[in-house]
Amino acid sequence: MLWPFAQARRAEIDAHFASEQRKKPKIWNGRVLLGRNPIFTENRLTADYFETDFASFLAWRDWGFPDTGVFNGFGMGALHCSDGAFVLGEMAAHTANAGRIYFPSGTPDLDDIRDGAVDIAGSVAREVLEETGLTEADYAAGAHWDCVASGAAIAMIRLLRVDMPGEALRARIEANLARQQQPELCAIHLVRELHDLTPAMPRFVTAFIEAQLSA
Repeated sequence: MLWPFAQARRAEIDAHFASEQRKKPKIWNGRVLLGRNPIFTENRLTADYFETDFASFLAWRDWGFPDTGVFNGFGMGALHCSDGAFVLGEMAAHTANAGRIYFPSGTPDLDDIRDGAVDIAGSVAREVLEETGLTEADYAAGAHWDCVASGAAIAMIRLLRVDMPGEALRARIEANLARQQQPELCAIHLVRELHDLTPAMPRFVTAFIEAQLSA
């Protein structure tokens, strides 16, 4: 499926990406999956996904989501420790989301397609491994998913319970980051109470945590 927004504004999009790449040379114009036609039922979210380039996605995001019929639907792994702490990562300066703080996640890409569908659970496991070094053996993934819609984003969030306290998990992730030449994350944050939330955390993250803490 061709994206009319990307076709109509191709020259502007390419110029915008070139400008952003001069600021952050490590970003690259890979392929990502965006959604259309979300349908929520009692226990299910279905949608149509289509492939586009990261440059078009970035321009759409930076220009205020001009195509309102499109959404960014992605999975997040909410790392939750034995002492009740949630563990979040701060994106490094070289990334397209520098300074933002959230759970391991990423816009789906072609590697996340399984049997003709987008494998959100597989995407979460991959992002958790890439960002924190944790494998699926290191946590217990909950069966339930929370879908949090915020503007043009739909975050599909799954609790990942880790059998260690927050400080210990933070130290383990920081040790993993220290072994990488250019990690995606530059800091690890713990959230135990509402006052630990910050403006750097997107609304879909804070809404999820608020609901979890109130429960």
